Amino acid sequence: MNLTAENTAIVVDSTADFPEAPERFPNWRVVPLYVRFGDESYRDYVELAPEAFYDRLRRAEQTPTTSQPTPGDFLAAYEQLSGYERILSVHIAGRLSGTIESARTAAELLGGDRVRTIDSESASAAIAMLGLLIQRRLERGTTDEEVDEVVARYRRRAGLLFTVDTFEYLVRGGRVGRARGWAGELLHIKPILTIKDGEVVPVKRVRGNRKAFLEFAAAFEADTRNSPSLRVGIAHAEAPERADALVELVRRTRPSAEIELVTTLGPVVGTHAGPGTAGLFWFDDPAS
Repeated sequence: MNLTAENTAIVVDSTADFPEAPERFPNWRVVPLYVRFGDESYRDYVELAPEAFYDRLRRAEQTPTTSQPTPGDFLAAYEQLSGYERILSVHIAGRLSGTIESARTAAELLGGDRVRTIDSESASAAIAMLGLLIQRRLERGTTDEEVDEVVARYRRRAGLLFTVDTFEYLVRGGRVGRARGWAGELLHIKPILTIKDGEVVPVKRVRGNRKAFLEFAAAFEADTRNSPSLRVGIAHAEAPERADALVELVRRTRPSAEIELVTTLGPVVGTHAGPGTAGLFWFDDPAS
């Protein structure tokens, strides 16, 4: 089957931190996860925007919790897309969330092979960038085989580095992965982290934000070349100055690259990463 933007939809969950996707692309939908403060539950981005979330997080006596969408949430989104022959449902790593299992259950309830679920093995802007990678191919026409190939290559080759102000939120949310051994470090130690095979993985420890930024720069320059095919995403949690610095880094060192996305981590991802988090995402897509 020839897959196009006219006959194939893309569904992402809200941890892609790409809430404007349906406004940009008629064939996209976003299914929200949930964030809970005590007995109050909110749909990510829909009922609680990032600014209001971080304001409340600073005042909260207890860390909020998060939960995945229900199969019914996905089923409703898939049914809204009844005019499309195929749906590619792209989600946060299965090792970080049960979201993709809910999507798979909904796909089974629909029956047949109309919905294909795809584990990004990552989070945040990395999900959005994978969706955009697929969208570019839909716009010129593609196949299931090409989608499989590009997803596999993205998982192998996409770059991601992020740093957090404190391990507190990752530890409380159970998302610290192999970086757990660093959780007891001193306050001024800045961890450089990545996500590999769907798990948070430690890269390096440095002292202070300046050295963390230099590590970002060194890794980005070593892993990329200056080309229009280089796609970049930047995400932050109440750290716009760090996002601006990363934008400047990209424009200075790789001026031909396209910055696809600069986004704020939403309530669900922000619950686990915490304020001050900043991330840099990249992928070279020669076929773009």
